[in-house]
Amino acid sequence: MPNTARGRGNQNDKDSHHAHSDSMESSSSSNAPVLRPHTGGDVRWEAINSIISRDHDIGLSHFKLLKRLGYGDIGSVYLVELRGTNAFFAMKVMDKASLASRNKLLRAQTEREILGLLDHPFLPTLYSYFETDKFYCLVMEFCSGGNLHTLRQKQPHKHFTEEATRFFASEVLLALEYLHMLGIVYRDLKPENVLVRDEGHIMLSDFDLSLRCSVNPTLVMSSSVHGGNHIGANGGSGGGGGGSGHVVEDDSVVQTSNQAMNFFPRILPSKKNRKAKSDFGLFVGGSLPELMAEPTNVRSMSFVGTHEYLAPEIIRGEGHGSAVDWWTFGIFLYELLHGTTPFKGQGNRATLFNVVGQPLRFPDNPHISHMARDLIKGLLVKEPQKRIAYRRGATEIKQHPFFEGVNWALVRSAHPPHIPDPVDFSQFASKETAGSQSSDKKVSAGNAGASTKSSSTDPSYTNFEYF
Repeated sequence: MPNTARGRGNQNDKDSHHAHSDSMESSSSSNAPVLRPHTGGDVRWEAINSIISRDHDIGLSHFKLLKRLGYGDIGSVYLVELRGTNAFFAMKVMDKASLASRNKLLRAQTEREILGLLDHPFLPTLYSYFETDKFYCLVMEFCSGGNLHTLRQKQPHKHFTEEATRFFASEVLLALEYLHMLGIVYRDLKPENVLVRDEGHIMLSDFDLSLRCSVNPTLVMSSSVHGGNHIGANGGSGGGGGGSGHVVEDDSVVQTSNQAMNFFPRILPSKKNRKAKSDFGLFVGGSLPELMAEPTNVRSMSFVGTHEYLAPEIIRGEGHGSAVDWWTFGIFLYELLHGTTPFKGQGNRATLFNVVGQPLRFPDNPHISHMARDLIKGLLVKEPQKRIAYRRGATEIKQHPFFEGVNWALVRSAHPPHIPDPVDFSQFASKETAGSQSSDKKVSAGNAGASTKSSSTDPSYTNFEYF
């Protein structure tokens, strides 16, 4: 049994990716911002645009590096200010030489390409990308509230209430649904990767382990809201075949549209059985059509993820698809509610054996509701084909009683359980004026030793801690 994966607080070079000799392409046009509809009126876009309009380009010299927030396997993250704009960002800086020497260029490229696709309120916005002779740089949103792992440890008894868990889980679920619609299997869900924005809503981060594949979103009719019988394209029943997808190769790039709105789902039934538009919602027992956007046929052999969150099919090496995200969603729920993960062993190897061989158990304390237990049990089924959401994806989870009362169309309007304290950015002004190093030198100094430092001895190695 393999005993290497990205652990809680460590990350080893065992992601089964092949070496990739090509550098990420560089052009001035890559710096130009691509506006995202959900971020309309964002002052950070205005700041980026003002620099590009003035200088026709943007680079490291345009930013003040205020603080290194943390570092992970492929780069360091800094709190930065765009000079002369009073706009603050998180900038992920990746050392080209280090990536090349450790065969990580593909992972950096994958993350950049995925970030360029995203336009969702619970996922990061990529404001700019540029590179220097030494570095690749991603300019993203700064989240002042830290991550859910840190926030959980500050809670009484180190776990969240069911109400708070439902809030965070609902937003993560919508983010995963959107990713699957784009043909992206996330593969690294854990509280450390769920950041908290200044208004209390979440942002899923860190996409270097994600898998891109093709997907064919389809509108399907269901005989009941919880039923699994769907009408196929020719009127036959099928288990969500319209949402199937395939991966070309882990180290191949699938050309995908930059906007989710460019997906054109097939609308069922076929022409000969089509009814009037006003009757569209009355095809089967009065139920409305459901969007199927689950890449169920994806198969990857990569051994990637976090030990305590790894799905059994990854550990067994039998190939995995989008169902791994629903397993990790179950572990995620369990940890938020109980303060620990269900299969954690004395070490990484013991944890992997527990995931494959030990049954799911719930502690007596803290007590959680029957609905919460039922959902977690459905998600943590060791055979992926029997796992809840395997075919119908997020739609099936949304209909579970644990989420009863959640208005999915208005999740962004829900009141967050925690509002972070505002950040006083003025505290960094004196540090900037006192230092004489250029941004490039500061980044070089900040990255010195980052790629060689032992991940097993640094508990913050994979945690991009946003202060």
